[in-house]
Amino acid sequence: MMKAGDSYIMTHTVRKDETAEVLGSGGLPVYSTPSMICLMELTSYKLAEAQGYQTVGTKVNISHLRACKVGTELKATAMLTEVDGRRFEYSVKVEDEHGVIGEGTHQRFAIDPERFMSKLK
Repeated sequence: MMKAGDSYIMTHTVRKDETAEVLGSGGLPVYSTPSMICLMELTSYKLAEAQGYQTVGTKVNISHLRACKVGTELKATAMLTEVDGRRFEYSVKVEDEHGVIGEGTHQRFAIDPERFMSKLK
């Protein structure tokens, strides 16, 4: 059973294909905001998955505070702050060796994968 205070940490090295320049979210070869959000979502997803839940992301509220370059080592942390039925609320952050580069909140819902996919037919 998931409970507030549960957390999950992932490490990641920034790749060239994750830059704003490559993704088109900016013109510089720096870690893109979409890539950072993806890492935050993945960390949150992995926390739920480790406890037997399949989830889908439904909301993000993120601040990208500082740039970093290709090759930077990152640490992403997702901490569960609230459980309300099937809704999970997370506090998320990504840090490099100099401190926080992004932080915010993320919401996910627990789903039954078969039932979820059947609704898309």
